Amino acid sequence: MAETIEKKLAAKPAVKVAAKKPAAKPAAAAPAVVAVKEPAAKKTEKYYEAVGRRKTATARVRLYTKGDKEFMVNGHPFGLYFKGAEFKNVVESPLVKMNCTDRFRVTAVVKGGGVNAQAEALRHGITRALVLFNADFKKRLKKSGYLTRDPRMKERKKPGLKKARRAPQWAKR
Repeated sequence: MAETIEKKLAAKPAVKVAAKKPAAKPAAAAPAVVAVKEPAAKKTEKYYEAVGRRKTATARVRLYTKGDKEFMVNGHPFGLYFKGAEFKNVVESPLVKMNCTDRFRVTAVVKGGGVNAQAEALRHGITRALVLFNADFKKRLKKSGYLTRDPRMKERKKPGLKKARRAPQWAKR
């Protein structure tokens, strides 16, 4: 009889028993006081933020009152991003109008549109941020036309036409 039991055990494959993982300790079992060294609180810089738009271009502008007086557009210096003097004049015009060229550090993120539309969107955003900084600037900036959002957009193409309004050439005979 002992032989038959041994034969049966030998015929059965060995079964492995997985060791049980220790269960997670409940939250109550954790020590009540844990000393964690936290990093020093980072000082937040004060800034005035505004969004400017023109056609399909959008500019998110921040005017910082402290720090180096630099002008950055999409992470690049202002002079390298807008190469033409005409674009530089358009962008700086609200700051020149209010005599604030050396007063702010300007950072901007510009997306969409062409170079001209981006420059005008940036001007619109800077103007709005200046009004947030000082409400007395609003009258002079509005009179100059910098606060007005230019609503002109490219008209869509219609079916049956070659462009938005251009119809195919018509021949009588």
